[in-house]
Amino acid sequence: QVQLVESGGGLVPAGGSLRLACAASGRISSFNYMGWYRQAPGKQREWIALIGSGGNIQYGDSVKGRFTISRDNAKNTVYLQMNSLKPEDTGVYYCNTDINWVTMKSPGRLRSWGQGTQVTVSS
Repeated sequence: QVQLVESGGGLVPAGGSLRLACAASGRISSFNYMGWYRQAPGKQREWIALIGSGGNIQYGDSVKGRFTISRDNAKNTVYLQMNSLKPEDTGVYYCNTDINWVTMKSPGRLRSWGQGTQVTVSS
């Protein structure tokens, strides 16, 4: 079992910044991938940023160039620096972790989820 605790969300104006953090605990390998997901109102949960233990990174098209993912392997913590926020970035942000890259890109395959953190960007 994996426990995930997200934090750092809030209400910001368009163009603003936020930094999210997610602490993972439980059955986690240092080789696990970690990632961030977003669920906008009325939409399915989607992956937006993934990072491997060796630092390989991939971003979803909607956040590329504006968001930066990083991780602290010693703390099993993943971060998401969000800059130039837009109203369409509004949603609940979740993190997750898995040993398989393909699984990380398919949120429906991931079993353990935290409570998420709400991000609201005002226009």
